[in-house]
Amino acid sequence: MAPPKGAPVASPETETYIDLFKSIGLTHAKAAEAAKSAKSAAVLQGLIERHALTGGRIDEKQAGLVAALAVQGVRIGEDERGYVVNAIVDRRLKSTDQVNAAVKYLEANPLPVDDAQLDRECGVGFSITPEALANAVSEYVTSFAVTGWANMGAVITALKSTPELRWVNPLELKNAVESALTDRFGAKEAAKPKGKEPKESKTKVVKAAEGGASSASTSTAPKPATHAALRDAHLKTTGGLVYTRFPPEPNGFLHIGHSKAIFINFGYAAHHGGKCFLRYDDTNPEAEEAVYFESILEIVRWLGYEPWKITYSSDYFNELYDLAVELTRRDKAYVCHCTGEEIHTHRGGDDGGVRTGCVHRTRPVEESLREFENMKLGKYKPGEAILRMKQDLDDPNPQMWDLIAYRVLLAPHHRTGDKWKIYPTYDFTHCLVDSFENISHSLCTVEFIASRQSYEWLCDAVDVYKPRQSEYGRLALQGTITSKRKLRSLVEEGYVLGWDDPRLYTLIALRRRGVPAGAIISFVGGLGVSTAGSNIQLARFDQAVRSYLENSVPRLLMVLRPLKVTLENVSEDYIIFVEKALHPKVPALGMARLPFTRTVYIDKDDFRLEDSPDYFRLAPGKTVGLFQAPYPITCTSYKTDLTTGEVTELICRLENGADGSASKKPKAFIQWVAEHAGSGSPVRVDETRIFHRLFKSDNPLTVVPDYKADIDPDSLETVKGALVEVGFWALAKRAYVDAVRESKKRTERALAENATEARPADPGTPAVTSAQLVGKECVRFQGLRVAYFALDNKAARVACLDEAGDVPAGRRQGDYLVLNRIVSLKEDSGKAV
Repeated sequence: MAPPKGAPVASPETETYIDLFKSIGLTHAKAAEAAKSAKSAAVLQGLIERHALTGGRIDEKQAGLVAALAVQGVRIGEDERGYVVNAIVDRRLKSTDQVNAAVKYLEANPLPVDDAQLDRECGVGFSITPEALANAVSEYVTSFAVTGWANMGAVITALKSTPELRWVNPLELKNAVESALTDRFGAKEAAKPKGKEPKESKTKVVKAAEGGASSASTSTAPKPATHAALRDAHLKTTGGLVYTRFPPEPNGFLHIGHSKAIFINFGYAAHHGGKCFLRYDDTNPEAEEAVYFESILEIVRWLGYEPWKITYSSDYFNELYDLAVELTRRDKAYVCHCTGEEIHTHRGGDDGGVRTGCVHRTRPVEESLREFENMKLGKYKPGEAILRMKQDLDDPNPQMWDLIAYRVLLAPHHRTGDKWKIYPTYDFTHCLVDSFENISHSLCTVEFIASRQSYEWLCDAVDVYKPRQSEYGRLALQGTITSKRKLRSLVEEGYVLGWDDPRLYTLIALRRRGVPAGAIISFVGGLGVSTAGSNIQLARFDQAVRSYLENSVPRLLMVLRPLKVTLENVSEDYIIFVEKALHPKVPALGMARLPFTRTVYIDKDDFRLEDSPDYFRLAPGKTVGLFQAPYPITCTSYKTDLTTGEVTELICRLENGADGSASKKPKAFIQWVAEHAGSGSPVRVDETRIFHRLFKSDNPLTVVPDYKADIDPDSLETVKGALVEVGFWALAKRAYVDAVRESKKRTERALAENATEARPADPGTPAVTSAQLVGKECVRFQGLRVAYFALDNKAARVACLDEAGDVPAGRRQGDYLVLNRIVSLKEDSGKAV
């Protein structure tokens, strides 16, 4: 078939590609598209020729999938691509999404793989009955309190991101969502023309906001303030600036998901020249501890953000109580004595039956006011009385089913002591404190979409400024757990080293592992902001960290498991100094000067007794190069342990041409460090900790009997006695001093900004300190061809880092070097095995 009329003339090479691609069933347009990229076109050509795909072996749809593989599959090996081609040919993989999923899986799990597991990851054989799909959609719409047809797109996106429905046919899913929304809200109405809303419609909106007829304001209630007046007062206070807030609960340590919330709230305000509060949502004294408050502030500052103001929900306890009284006085709240089980029954129970108000809902206003005062005075025990908002039980949104505003808690508060016996709930506190602080953009994750209605209802019910709530998708990493309760169980039962165990994905754990704050911000920044949730593979996170480190940290020679090498043909005092760049592409990182002597160490993995044609490292009689050393070496003999038979030392010849023979050209180069007491070489590492995935599966919560059964018992590997080039000491000192200097500049800048800002004083807020910004984990490097490492900020003892002045860096009495592997290197395809 001739190319379409008007198509650009292709080069002879491109025409050859197009003809080849058309021979497997692609149309001319798709063949031309596939030939545009020389790299993917070459991959596609290889797939066609290697798997004999011409001659009608595959149809047009399969040909399109192979073409998609050629684009996506450049990241995986030839054998892995062949596996995917076979799966396309035998029709296991039937869509582009499945092919992409297979590529991602094989990128993290090279051949051989578990066919059944790959099939599950790629949706092979997935099927769902129309009834089951309808039930799943209906359950989602009910559980997440979808508020109407306007949420249709978000519902489809959210359902599509769930593991159970990822592979459902998109059209079938769309039809099921439309059916569920029709059942719940009636037929979708056509868009109405813009213009003034009829008065009747406005009345209905106001009535709904005030809880309907059963919760109408009494005749003695104050006249509601106008929205315009509230808006004008807000703008006068803020000057029209963007105000956001990051509002963590201080009942646990922040995890990787919180990094997205921090990035969005602080970043959005900064982008618009606005302000961002750090507000502790401290309304549950039973679960709050001082260590959590301190850690939250430290992590926010470590990530590079300085709160405009640090506040606490408890700052507003008096104002919140006054508004609770006012809400009750307006007959929009009442004291209830129902148990949790009774409330559940009144809300329709497990079967979603008819919702009914309890007997306390119609109690006189004065009676509720007295009972609320009794709650405040401590006349009730926890669970005996609660204050509930009188909302709208007929509303389909569960967030309008008379939420709890206050409950009794007989626990001392970290800031208010024993003053209060009652504490406000999140549902009551959050929107009102947003209002008090004049937040312009209340940014939260999508599970709070349903809460937006109650958020706005309460602000309107007490006539306060109503901030704008906007939602974004949550961040989650596969193969991890972030539940505070489950993490606490792992810590308390000894499965991990603590909340900062580098195998966890709490932010203090990632910091201890050595992951730079900038790498985390770069990672979450690259995800974008939308309502779709992000369930990211760990390999993608690791790659983001790796990319950040690649051109920002120096590279040092490192031998993880040393094997001694003695050069038999040089003298005992033989020494040459080698000048080596700390990074070949970043001259600013400087140079290192290394000794090369008669005794060097290589890695045990770089030597084996049995040679083979495809093995290029060291073996008896074989020559190998030493990376950046002046000459190669040849193994002439070796020594073994008489008991175990393990090789303990190699005897080698330095191929320096001293005997007149021509130097052999090595086919491979390996790592080394030399022994030289005069320069302190090598640096001996007491412990090198290599952290693997804590959980074996991508979703530990689905494992039976529970997530603990999914723990990999070999997830922590400790290596004793690794060796690093002597340049490590100067690097460590410089990295630490530079980090301290930068942190001092930032501290001074933050203090200056605090002093010039026209805002209320907050003497209880700790100032930013260098200790919060700098730890030993700032000493990072790439162990050349090994991995990226950092000093452990908790276990390592390195005295020279804290010594002032120009004192030479080096090991001191009592030092203990502990390195953590930050992330592995990419597989080096050029290194023979």
